[in-house]
Amino acid sequence: MVKSNDRVAFTPGREAHSIGLALAARREELKGVKVFVGTPGYDFGWYDPGWQEAFEIKTLMPTATCQQAVDARLIDLVSGVIIAPFEQLEDSSNADIVLTEISSPDESGFCSFGQSLWNKKRLIEEAKISIAEVNDKLIRTFGNNRIHVEDIDYFVPHVSSGAEPSSGSLAGRQKKEPPAYIKDICGYVSSLIPDRATIQIGVGRITEPLVKMGLLDGKYDIGYHSQATPPGVISLVRDGVITGKYKNINQGKCTVTSIGGDTKEELEYVHMNPLFELVDVGYLEDIRVISAHDNFVAINSALQIDLLGQVAAESIGERFIAAAGGQTPFTIGAAMSKGGKSLTVMPSTAANGTVSRIKPILDPGTPVTVPRIVTMYVVTEYGIANLWGKSTRDKALELIGIAHPDFRDELRREALRRFWPCSSP
Repeated sequence: MVKSNDRVAFTPGREAHSIGLALAARREELKGVKVFVGTPGYDFGWYDPGWQEAFEIKTLMPTATCQQAVDARLIDLVSGVIIAPFEQLEDSSNADIVLTEISSPDESGFCSFGQSLWNKKRLIEEAKISIAEVNDKLIRTFGNNRIHVEDIDYFVPHVSSGAEPSSGSLAGRQKKEPPAYIKDICGYVSSLIPDRATIQIGVGRITEPLVKMGLLDGKYDIGYHSQATPPGVISLVRDGVITGKYKNINQGKCTVTSIGGDTKEELEYVHMNPLFELVDVGYLEDIRVISAHDNFVAINSALQIDLLGQVAAESIGERFIAAAGGQTPFTIGAAMSKGGKSLTVMPSTAANGTVSRIKPILDPGTPVTVPRIVTMYVVTEYGIANLWGKSTRDKALELIGIAHPDFRDELRREALRRFWPCSSP
């Protein structure tokens, strides 16, 4: 059904595998097909040189699957929008053909989107044609995570890849043993989370291990409202630590738009479990919804931060290696929440300790993910910097205090040059 110059969109989350293979197999007969792949998990070949005449690929997130293509400028990046995320993205909405993966229908004719919803239902409703790959192994959940067979135009059977497409972090990076300093970061972050708080944990190698390293040890009646469930979250729901009892909305629910688990048993626990509710990402990341929770704590990672408090979480200079995702709306929503806090977490250095992540200024070409007027707490293995409401000089001193000791003198000199007349800070 795909014709040259058509606009085709895979729904975010795991791509429909057999459909992707079939589309890629038509490389020689198609020209100029614009393909939107929000979160690449499978490599169908079109991230390699030589495919660009047939397929013009755009993505939201540089994952491990497509990072080399992003670096080589073979594919284009789409920035998210802070209001109604995904909903107004030209490259995914109103596509000629939307491709998705669903479960087989239940007795009422409803199919599940499995362990990730994002905005799949809306994309299908807006598409001229929808094609669904039917995978009987997908879990069913509560929330808005289903669609009726009458809303799908065509169905094809699922063809397994033989392996999960994203074995690693939520961004598809390979798992690594968490470095020792994450334990120190975990302790500082935990100290900022009160009992009965509602939390969000963003994607990243620093944030995703925190729960299993004891982030919520000794806490009770925690609420959860986040894009996904990093390792340990499902177990804490099962164990009664994450209850959502004191959430202002979606009370008693673990509210997410996708599910990730360490084991098959965890996914089976989520299957038809009313404690978990999958909602549209436009609702999940709505600043008004986030801020409606009292004591909301947003926890997100960063690549760099400068002495003004500008947070960079997408690129280092001109090299994009991540997406903003929900970091900006969650940071703003937490700041607006009654008793809320936003936390930016990162190690103090990169490149085996040779580069400071706290910079006098961001590397040229680096976009700002979180503006300085919104940044609240910054956490490294050396402590907590509270930037909220502080002057420029005080922000710089707070950040220097949590920088790696090897770089503090240099940062002080730069702060003196930029923010003081003559005297030393």
